[in-house]
Amino acid sequence: MIGGFGDAEVFSFHATKFLNCLEGGAVVTNDGALAQKIRLMRNFGFAAHNRVDSIGLNGKLNEISAAMGLTNLESIADFISINLRNYKQYESELADLEGVKLLAYSDNERSNYQYIVLEIDEGETGVNRDQLIEMLRMENVLARHHFYPACHQAEPYRSLYPHAHLFLPRTERVAARVMVLPTGQAITQKDVCVICDILRTALRNADIIRKRLGKMPEARCQDRLAETFRSRRKLG
Repeated sequence: MIGGFGDAEVFSFHATKFLNCLEGGAVVTNDGALAQKIRLMRNFGFAAHNRVDSIGLNGKLNEISAAMGLTNLESIADFISINLRNYKQYESELADLEGVKLLAYSDNERSNYQYIVLEIDEGETGVNRDQLIEMLRMENVLARHHFYPACHQAEPYRSLYPHAHLFLPRTERVAARVMVLPTGQAITQKDVCVICDILRTALRNADIIRKRLGKMPEARCQDRLAETFRSRRKLG
C-alpha cells in the first residue's frame, strides 16, 4: 500500500487531485522523530505557546480546505465509479483505432482511474500527439500533454545535465507520445462519445491535419482546419 515507502511520502491535495482539499497536502512517515520535526515546521516552529524550537512555516490546513477534503472523502466511492465508467467507455470506443494505445489498469490492483492516458504512435496514426491535441482543442476538448516535459527536458536539469537524453531514451519516447483525455464527474457518457468521434474523424483525415497544421499560419490554419473538420464529421 502507498504511504510506507522511504523515510516519508508526500501527498498533494491540490484541486486537480483525485482526493482534493482545494489546496494543501500531507506528509506521512513511520519515523516518530521526523514526524515531530515536520509538525514543528508546519506551525512556525512553535513547540508550545510562546516557545519556538525550530525554523518553520505556515503549513497548516485551513478549515475550508479540511471541510472540502472530508466531503470528498465521503464521496470517494462515487468518484471511483464514475471514473471507471468513463474509462471503460473510452476503452471500448478507442479499441479499433490503430496507433492509439490506452493505458491499461491491472485487474489485480485497486485504482481510482483518474487519468485517461493515451500513447500515440505517429507511424500508425499519420499524425503526432501534439497535432491531435491541437485538433481536440479546436473542438473545445481540453486534452493535455501530461507528464510533459520530462524532468530532464526542463530547467534547471536541462542546463545541469545537457546530455541526459542520451541515457533516457524511453523517457524521451513516452514524453513525445503521451496525452490525457478529460474524465471525472463533469464528463458524461455523451461527452466521451463526442471526444472519441473527434479522434476517429481526425485519424481518418490525418493527411489533411498534418499538411494544414504544418504549412499555414496558426490562426488561419485553425479556422480553415476546424471548418473542414466539422464538415467531415457531419458526413461521417
